[in-house]
Amino acid sequence: MYTARFRYLRPQSIEEAEKMFSQAGDARYLAGGQTLIPTMKQRLAAPEALVDIARVPGLAFVRREGSAVIIGAATPHAQVAAAPLVKAAIPALAYLAGLIGDPAVRNRGTMGGSIANNDPAADYPAALLALGASVTTARRTIGAGDFFTGMFATALEDGELVKEVSFPVPKRCGYAKFPNPASRYAMVGVFVAECGDAVRVAVTGAAPCVFRERAMEAALTKRFTPDAIAGLTVAADGLNSDLHGSAEYRAHLIGVMAKRAIAAALA
Repeated sequence: MYTARFRYLRPQSIEEAEKMFSQAGDARYLAGGQTLIPTMKQRLAAPEALVDIARVPGLAFVRREGSAVIIGAATPHAQVAAAPLVKAAIPALAYLAGLIGDPAVRNRGTMGGSIANNDPAADYPAALLALGASVTTARRTIGAGDFFTGMFATALEDGELVKEVSFPVPKRCGYAKFPNPASRYAMVGVFVAECGDAVRVAVTGAAPCVFRERAMEAALTKRFTPDAIAGLTVAADGLNSDLHGSAEYRAHLIGVMAKRAIAAALA
């Protein structure tokens, strides 16, 4: 019988969490545990220590600061989805959070854990990239464009802990995704945001890492309507292809989801 053995550590501050992590050998941070715990159960990971940051003071919150909405790393998806402040300032972000997994996942999973894991089919990376968000850790601030570096890879250094994410409030934005019917992960998700004089279009689920669709951005900056991208096609090269859908199918879905996201932003 397989028995996992690890040390369970519960810090009382961000500084203590990073200190515990650095001294624990092969350690992992634990917040909602929606990816880490299943991975350990499947014996794909066997850390020597878990540093539980779920109850560290100051990591779970939603607040407005000037022209930005700031969300703490340990804030559950359900809290993001239900927050009146988020619904009023960035409704597409609240809508996105409400689409993640099921109620159990939304009440345990956290924003910081999701972006630090950077699953290719996660929802939040598209919002961060489209809104031009910035990620603040205990050491520095990283722009979303530099944060997501590849499949399950980010710019975070070993032991670096996400504290909060700052989302600039856009003029308007929308999100649409085609979910896997079992996992609810995005086969393709598109977040469209009009920020000042420019439009950003970020795509998740379609490729190994979230990316921006530049041709759509150029077209939508000139005219923000679904018809503006009607003649655009997305190349299938480099997109994911698996038993759920081919690269060509995902390329088609990008256009479909983008039009729905634009319509949602205009609604």
